Amino acid sequence: MRIRLLCVGLSIACGSPPGVDGGAPDAGRDAGTFDAGFDAGVDAGTDAGAFDAGFDAGVDAGIEDAGFDAGFDAGVDAGIEDAGVDAGFDAGEPFDAGVITYDDAGCILPWGAGAPFNLRVMAANLTSGSGQTYDPGHGLRIIQGLKPDVVMIQELNYGANTPADFARLVAVLDGGHVYTRGSGLIPTGVLSRFPIIDAGEWPDPQVGNRGFTWAELDLPGPRDLYVVSVHLLTSSASERNAEAVALLARLGANVPPSSFLLVGGDFNAETVNEAAFTTLSSRVTEGFPPPSDQQGNPNTNAPRSRPYDHVLVSQCLRPSQAGAGLVFDSRVYTPLSAVPPVLFGDSAAAGMQHMAVVKDFVIQP
Repeated sequence: MRIRLLCVGLSIACGSPPGVDGGAPDAGRDAGTFDAGFDAGVDAGTDAGAFDAGFDAGVDAGIEDAGFDAGFDAGVDAGIEDAGVDAGFDAGEPFDAGVITYDDAGCILPWGAGAPFNLRVMAANLTSGSGQTYDPGHGLRIIQGLKPDVVMIQELNYGANTPADFARLVAVLDGGHVYTRGSGLIPTGVLSRFPIIDAGEWPDPQVGNRGFTWAELDLPGPRDLYVVSVHLLTSSASERNAEAVALLARLGANVPPSSFLLVGGDFNAETVNEAAFTTLSSRVTEGFPPPSDQQGNPNTNAPRSRPYDHVLVSQCLRPSQAGAGLVFDSRVYTPLSAVPPVLFGDSAAAGMQHMAVVKDFVIQP
């Protein structure tokens, strides 16, 4: 789809004071679940398929003659606004990919141009130490080892929070990611291996030290991916539902129902039956079964007793999901040799209050 913006402005808050909500250890956060087919997605094959193979196959094949002459003439002469013209001009996708069409549920249909590609997404509140930052490195090793294409990240503080510091952070991962970061003392953010078309932050009406950071990502094919990184309050289920109500209104005003959408991060939920999930269910849901670790535990807090962290998926993206997903705990995941440079004790590091949640998708351009 169309790339309207290639560089994203960053709102940066310096410092990382202790004792901010969401950062102090919180008795009982959850952990997640393992899906049998996940191992195949952890190895190097997934990484190659997630971006390089799928992207190259979808973008490079047939880009020139089919991309300009056939698609442009057909699109312009027929007077079709979103026919091959936009696809060819904006992202180098084949012009003859066709008109934007929809299924019975109102979801954009793929063009069928190019090979399917893997998409791995992660919810990650993985700071450690006493400063609610990624400086100690435990969380970065987990992200690096799981090789996500998209990360909905919380408490995004690193170094002095300068652009140079965040350039170092993405370089630690693999150098292939771009990012957008919200405002506040413990901001939310999005890391992406795909281009960021547009991004911003919606205010959270219940708290002032972070908001809902969102990004629109350019995937190969006709469908963009909208992602929202959230960090809800620990205080009460009613306040979390008020946050969900505000977020739902923002989604309704800004994200087309026909698009791919993910809402992920730290929901601080005591149970999976909280009202916040019901409120958001008209746009995004967990799916069943939920992610879990290899021992079947779906909880994501440090004691592995509560379901704090989630990746919620829209109706249009759900058919592309591959398996239930994974809650990653380095203390129970085997073999660790499959996810270097993760160390056994990373998920038990001091100040590490959450486990990562991963979901995989196979997308047809």
